[in-house]
Amino acid sequence: MTVKQQSMTEEYKIYLILIVLASGWLFYLLSPILMPFFVSALFAYLGDPIVDKLEEKKLSRTVSVSIVFGALVLFSLILLFVLLPMLTAQVGALFERLPEYLARFQTHVIPWLASTGFPVEIFNIDTIKQSITNYWAEVGQVAGSIVKYMTHSGVIALQWLANLVLIPVLTFYLLRDWDLLVARFRELIPRRNADKIIALSLECDEMLAAFLRGQLMVMLALATIYTIGLALIGLELALLLGVVAGIVSFVPYLGLIVGIGLAGLAAFLQFHEWLPVLMVVGVFSVAQMIEGMVLTPRFVGERIGLHPVAVLFAVMAGAQLFGFTGILLALPVAAVVMVLLRHAHQQYIESQLYI
Repeated sequence: MTVKQQSMTEEYKIYLILIVLASGWLFYLLSPILMPFFVSALFAYLGDPIVDKLEEKKLSRTVSVSIVFGALVLFSLILLFVLLPMLTAQVGALFERLPEYLARFQTHVIPWLASTGFPVEIFNIDTIKQSITNYWAEVGQVAGSIVKYMTHSGVIALQWLANLVLIPVLTFYLLRDWDLLVARFRELIPRRNADKIIALSLECDEMLAAFLRGQLMVMLALATIYTIGLALIGLELALLLGVVAGIVSFVPYLGLIVGIGLAGLAAFLQFHEWLPVLMVVGVFSVAQMIEGMVLTPRFVGERIGLHPVAVLFAVMAGAQLFGFTGILLALPVAAVVMVLLRHAHQQYIESQLYI
């Protein structure tokens, strides 16, 4: 390599680093307004493989996009107008019956814990009741203030309305032009690095597909199984507990632990018997077997290499840095970073630094 070529290579690296830094800073500045664009991009990314499969059935791109878009809209409406009110009602019922549950916890669970040698002095039921009452009152005041502020602030109301309109519109156009956009981005890649970058992008897409498309399907299936199983037991908070356990199941075994803990406690406080608790354990055990033997092999495939600690850190870091937008981007970014680190590790092993 000549001195001139080496100088051009160094200039290229500096230029690339400056572009990355400038893009990151611009993203940070624009993060408050990017949420509808990222939500739409997520919907488009999840729906594009289905659109491609419909196109293989000799349907036009527009017709295929319309079918998938209609399914996404229907699913979103079900969540908004059916599931959300039901969850809200169960949360309200939980807080209404919380004093009763705490009283049962004090009279039934604490004596049993004391008999096992557990330090029950850490439980101060009166303090817990007062804290929950104060917290619920503060939440009500904050919610009322937010509603009042949004009612009197035309800008906030218009922003929410704009997001509600923007997300479906952006999703439709991104779905329709997704393959074209991908092709345009590939055309911008420098030809000397095109093969390597495309190979990396395909590997990142494979991991993203496994984690996003696959894991979302697993979470949805588990939430459904948990909810149905707990409802058959007769648990009053079946939907709420099933959805919570399904959501946190993106971390391996966390949904199982959280679900058994919360649902088992709720079952004991509701029925005052250990048999429903054992039935709760049975529901989650059966769901765990279904996940391991059917759901994960079918939707996720092989292990994708994201450690549970890395998943939790990515979500918490994204929330801290960029709020809700950061949560949406946390896992996709973590998956891409894992692919890049894997290749960086391989290059290090093969470099003179390691030898």
